[in-house]
Amino acid sequence: MRIHIATDHAGLEFSQDLQAHLRSQGHDVIDHGPQTYEPLDDYPSFCINAARGVVVDQLAGIEALGVVFGGSGNGEQIAANKVAGVRAALVWNESTAQLAREHNDANVISIGARQHTVDEAKHFIDTFIATPFTHEERHARRIAQLAEYETTGAIAGHQID
Repeated sequence: MRIHIATDHAGLEFSQDLQAHLRSQGHDVIDHGPQTYEPLDDYPSFCINAARGVVVDQLAGIEALGVVFGGSGNGEQIAANKVAGVRAALVWNESTAQLAREHNDANVISIGARQHTVDEAKHFIDTFIATPFTHEERHARRIAQLAEYETTGAIAGHQID
C-alpha cells in the first residue's frame, strides 16, 4: 500500500522512525515533508500535499492512505480535511484508529507526536492500515451525505440551516 506522510517540526523525528517502520513492512512511503527541522515551519502545505496525494492515488485506483503528525495532531487533521475527498481522523488510541476505518472509511489519520510514543503511534498506524471499512449501509450512507455536502453544500432530504 502507498502511505503518504507529512508532519511539522514537532513530528519530524517521529515521522522518520515511522517511515522506516512502514517501509520495513513493504509499504511505499511518500514523504511530503518537511525534510529538515525548522522550528517555525508551517504544517498546512505539508499536510495538504499528503492528503492530496491520497486522493489522487485513490482516484487512480491505487491503494493509498495518509498519516499526518504534529504536536497535538489537531491542526494537521484540520489541514488534511480541507482537501476534497479526505476523511481525516484524529487518532489517540487503538479504538479510534480502528473505528476511523470501520465506520468512517477514513483515508488519513492524524497523530499527536507530543502525545504518544513512537511505539504507540506504530500500533495506531498498523491498526488503521489493517482495518477495513465495514461497508455497512448506515456508515456508507453517512459518508455519502458528507461527500454530498462537500460538493453541493446540501444533503438531499435533510435540513441544513
